[in-house]
Amino acid sequence: MSVPEFDLAFEPAYGRAVPIAPGAERMTVNNPSAFTFHGTNSYIVGGPSVAVIDPGPENDAHFAALMAALKGREVTHIFVSHTHRDHSPLAKRLKEATGALTVGEGPHRAARPLHEGEINPFAESSDTDFRPDIALGDGESVSGDGWELTALLTPGHTANHACFALEGSGIVFSADHVMAWATTIVAPPDGSMADYMASLERLLARDDRLFFPGHGGPVKEPASFMRGLRTHRRMRERAVLERIRAGDRLIPDMVKAIYRDTDPRLHGAAALSVLAHLEDLVGKGQVETDGPPALFGTYRLA
Repeated sequence: MSVPEFDLAFEPAYGRAVPIAPGAERMTVNNPSAFTFHGTNSYIVGGPSVAVIDPGPENDAHFAALMAALKGREVTHIFVSHTHRDHSPLAKRLKEATGALTVGEGPHRAARPLHEGEINPFAESSDTDFRPDIALGDGESVSGDGWELTALLTPGHTANHACFALEGSGIVFSADHVMAWATTIVAPPDGSMADYMASLERLLARDDRLFFPGHGGPVKEPASFMRGLRTHRRMRERAVLERIRAGDRLIPDMVKAIYRDTDPRLHGAAALSVLAHLEDLVGKGQVETDGPPALFGTYRLA
């Protein structure tokens, strides 16, 4: 596959637990947007004793639906893939209702310190209150009655992003790192393109058969799809270099050319993606700028 073939087919089935694999169900929050597709996916893993993955945002209807789906089952753990407000805030209320332990890589943090005068454009999207009861390192596992989930640390979208592998199944809950419907937003300073690409390689080195992401439907051929994502990102990097070679010096000019066919509502996110590529290119010595890479900086070939 040269570029990823995105799959937009998805039925969110709001308020309903949908079986997706033996011992696994999906529930989708009714919070659709340009960034969340049809909404955030929560997952329930196990049988009489279960874990919940990414309970979602503060949403009364989703909380009620989750509690109804969990009735009669013991919830022992609540896994959080990363601390964006569409994934983690409901963990607090679910923990209070069930007594479950929260699990994640760690609290929210940026991929790098803010530069002088820089504002984090995703600051309001970050859940800075979440602190996991159990902080997992890469390859560390938590098990319950009939299930075992292993943390695959995949920084890039956020510094604390983790996927969770369901041992013995070939299934990975890939959250926002790999999604069938779209590419992942990598937006500095929350995200890092160098980290994201390294995390792709981390998952490509595995032999998983199915990904269930944080938004949209499953990734059915993950290795092929991730190779397409890698190619796509490399093509974007080349496009940035070509725009600089053509005389563009500012990110807004690059975005207008590279993303001319993209929904204008997403151009702000596209600018941050270009910045992420430029940070990586500056780090690799291929592009130069005055001071640290910034949204309104001026860029030139090294």
